[in-house]
Amino acid sequence: MNPQVELNLALILFVPWFSILAWLFWAYPRQPRGGARTAFDSASLILATLLAGWGMHWSMHNADPNAGAIWKQVLASSVAYGLFLLVMTLAIVVRWRWLRARAATHTAGDAAQADSHRNSTRPLAGKVES
Repeated sequence: MNPQVELNLALILFVPWFSILAWLFWAYPRQPRGGARTAFDSASLILATLLAGWGMHWSMHNADPNAGAIWKQVLASSVAYGLFLLVMTLAIVVRWRWLRARAATHTAGDAAQADSHRNSTRPLAGKVES
């Protein structure tokens, strides 16, 4: 086997699954979608992919050479997948908390604006409307 392919085989085999997980992370929830969210999602996906690649290379270089070639690949696949899922799980939790706090802030602001509008349309105290 080509040494470059052997070194990157774990990542090559996981590209379809990583792509599905990345698409789901990017697509859901659909709203709100702004510049900050796009930047956060992009950074999370890039970090997850880079960390998975680093973990795969680290595993290939640190696996026990007496265990056999297949076990280097098994270890590399396991570490790469685990690191990718770790970053994506943390990103989902952070994004969920961030969007939840943002929604609470917007809801409180909308309620305050509605109250101020309601108060401005009421008749003045002590005045009698005819």
